[in-house]
This record gives sequence, C-alpha cells and structure tokens, in this order.
Amino acid sequence: MCQYSGENGLAKDWHLVHYGNFAKGGAGLVIFEATAVSPEGRISPADLGLWEDAQIAPLKRIVDFIEKQDSVAGIQLAHAGRKGSHGPAWTGGKALGKEQGGWNCVAPSAEAFNEGEPVPSALELDGIQAIKQAFVRASQRAIQAGFKVIELHAAHGYLLHEFLSPMSNKRTDLYGGSFENRTRLLLEIVAGITPLIKTGTALFVRVSSTDWVEGGWTIDDSVALSKELKKLGVSLVDCSSGGNVPHVKIPVGPLYQVPFAEKIRSEIGIATGAVGMITTALEAETLLEEGKADLIFMGRELLRNPFFALHAAKELNTVLNWPLQYERAKK
Repeated sequence: MCQYSGENGLAKDWHLVHYGNFAKGGAGLVIFEATAVSPEGRISPADLGLWEDAQIAPLKRIVDFIEKQDSVAGIQLAHAGRKGSHGPAWTGGKALGKEQGGWNCVAPSAEAFNEGEPVPSALELDGIQAIKQAFVRASQRAIQAGFKVIELHAAHGYLLHEFLSPMSNKRTDLYGGSFENRTRLLLEIVAGITPLIKTGTALFVRVSSTDWVEGGWTIDDSVALSKELKKLGVSLVDCSSGGNVPHVKIPVGPLYQVPFAEKIRSEIGIATGAVGMITTALEAETLLEEGKADLIFMGRELLRNPFFALHAAKELNTVLNWPLQYERAKK
C-alpha cells in the first residue's frame, strides 16, 4: 500500500514505523510498497525508489528491524508507466505538470490512461532495454538491502501490465501484437533477475489476472503467463486484477479474486497468493486449508489493524510469539 511519504526515493522514519508495526504484529512476510526502479517510474514524487545506491541504507535499516521481529522483508519493484507523475492519493491523485514536480511518462504506446491526461511517449527499443536494466539493478540493490523476497509489479495498469494487455499495448514490433510479444518484456526482466536469486530468497510476480473487459487481458492469459514464469524460476504468482482500463465494472466483494489464485495454482502447479477483501482469520485459514492459495496477502485490513496476525493466531488457537515488550498484554 503506497505511503507517498518518501523523499527523493529515500525511505523515512514513517516507513520504519509503518512496516515495523506489521512485523511486530506477527505478519510472516512484510512486502514494501511499489518502489520505483527509475525516477520516471514513480507514481508520485513521494514514492520510494531503488534507482541509486544511496537508497539502499534507509531500506536496510527497516529490513534489519523486521528480521529482528522474526518476520521476512520483501519489496515490490515497479515502474508506473503511463500512470506515473501523479499526486498522492489524498490530494486527489491528479496528473502533475512539470511546474508541479511532474515529468514526461513512457508507455508501450502513446495512449493516456484517462481522457484528458498527458499522453505518454511510446518507448523506443533502447528505452525498453534501459528499463530492463533498471529492474535488474534495482533487484541487486534490494538484495544488498537484505530483502528476502523481490516482487515484480506487473499489475494494476503499471508499465509491465501495460505491455501485457492488448488494451494498452498497440505496438507492432517484438514487444507488441501476439501474446508472446506482449509478455516478452516481463519474461526478459524475470530472466535477468533469476540468476541473482540465491537460496533463502524468492522472486514473486504480481499480475492483474484479468482486465475485466472484453478484448483485454484474461485469466487464461494469466494461466499461460504463469506457466512461463514457473519455467524461469518464479516462486509465486500474486493474483490481483484490474487497474489498466478506467471505468470498468468489477464485481468487488469478499474473496472475489480468490478464484484466480485457485485456477493458476491448480492448472500450473505454481504457488499463488490470494488478495482482495480477505478480512478475517477464518477466511484466510480456510483458503489455505482448501488449497486455493499458498499465501494470503492483506493490505487495507492490516492498515486498519497492524496486529491482525497476533489476534488471528489467538482466534485460531495457534501459538504465535508476541514481542517481549508486549507480552503483558497477551492474555
């Protein structure tokens, strides 16, 4: 969940307290927000980044704290593509002009996400190569910072999703047109990162399992993509949906995205993560027991209650260690 609280891509005290709370609260894995691999890959000027070495140390400080709480730290690496150069959510999230600290965005094709917004520049081949290198270098920095999980953000209408979906990718070269071509960039990035992944670390990929619109990216496409990701050594597919086409009617409700994780897991045999309106301990535990997913990802529910895992353990009659400083409140 983006915090829009960084400075020149640097993590601040807010991030230490924010992510540290989840670790104290019993979360097994704490995945940091979408972290830009380049300055122009940010969603907002206040995003976290890993495009330069100076950004490693502030993140490592947080990772070290998380590990001391017997939790695992992961990071989501991202490029916002045509959805970049926007203000923080609480300001309305509108596109920023250069006079407001904004920048020119890039995308597979010169098509804006929303009508009336600045049109992004279509990437040339050398620009695509630079982005591939940026993801690999950011992954190297993430490993230096101590992250045990790297998640590539290929969902929610950001750059990698923009390449995957025929709704946003109108290219006619090797990176557009066919399924093979539209998935090429993501698979090449994965192939560049997997040699960096050593024992004790893992590579996840977050996908929008469907665009929820006719003619867009589908769950069957996600199944086919997951097959290729598994071949390349990806450990888990994090199954979200939507975000690439505005004004689409999505049947939002409790557990509405779980069938995507279940389908990919059962058909490809790769681990999956279930996300989206999973809000109770019983829901989460049942999904795992029924084999519908391997991990449960929570966002808003943990914002509401960073100590969800500790309370869930008690509800499910499971022993989970509390921080020693909080033991007196355990019963």
